[in-house]
Amino acid sequence: MISLADLAALQNAHGDAWAAPVAPVVLDGPRGPVVIGDGPITLMGCINLSRDSTYRESIATGPADAVRMGRIQVAQGAAIVDLGAESSTAAAARVSADDQVATLVPAVEGLAPETVVSVETYEPDVVRACLDAGARVLNMTGRQHEDEMLALAAEYDAAVVMCFGTTTNVREVADVPPDDDPVPALLDHFAPRLARARSLGVDKVVIDPGMGFYYGNLVEPMTRARHQARVLAQTFRLRPLGVPVCNALPHTYDIFGDEFRKAEGFYGTIAALGGAHLLRIHEVAHLRVVLRGLMELEVR
Repeated sequence: MISLADLAALQNAHGDAWAAPVAPVVLDGPRGPVVIGDGPITLMGCINLSRDSTYRESIATGPADAVRMGRIQVAQGAAIVDLGAESSTAAAARVSADDQVATLVPAVEGLAPETVVSVETYEPDVVRACLDAGARVLNMTGRQHEDEMLALAAEYDAAVVMCFGTTTNVREVADVPPDDDPVPALLDHFAPRLARARSLGVDKVVIDPGMGFYYGNLVEPMTRARHQARVLAQTFRLRPLGVPVCNALPHTYDIFGDEFRKAEGFYGTIAALGGAHLLRIHEVAHLRVVLRGLMELEVR
């Protein structure tokens, strides 16, 4: 349960975390600098070039379609467009690195002159090809080749979205930290990875607690939704790590049903109150007006 009393208790117990400084990540974009940090929340629209993706409305039929959809998301308010060629759903078909490159590179080349492009992958060959094509952000969803991917990010002066994960990649099902209080485990997870990234020359890192992925101990839909909401509301407790936080917003079909496209606005409000800096979303236009409403009414 999340009540006003719960939120007050959370603030009383951990409010000091708000004072921890967060170094902004600044990206050079074709429309000007994109700043991820304290201040207005940055929106990252996402486009899936895998037809296995569960969010059907975000699927592009090919690179040209991805470019078209990316332009729409930018017009709607996305500062970054995230492209992926393999669904992160555990049951989805795996896509070879060569096939990912063949799909992603033309889309990156089409969008990079117009906006900051992020690429979601866990394959170093895909990272190099896409950064070489103009991508400025690596959305890193795997651990197997982490050092190699971080070294590539440093070579290209790219930013990294470092996703929570304990397995080779997030498609391999694992468990989330204990539900009673997952934040200490998240802090322990990210601290050494951030230190390693810095040692390899990466100075633009955003962390993602991984609430958009599938976990073995969160199979029951309502258990999963409650856990996701609790983590979103406590984003500010990750501030002592000193880097911005990205939240990939959930959807929870079991709650929203045929209105599931409104779910991101609901969870986005919780994430905004919790202190998120970057939201990875499908419904850019909806989130833009929700966040504008929060800002205009000074809800924080």
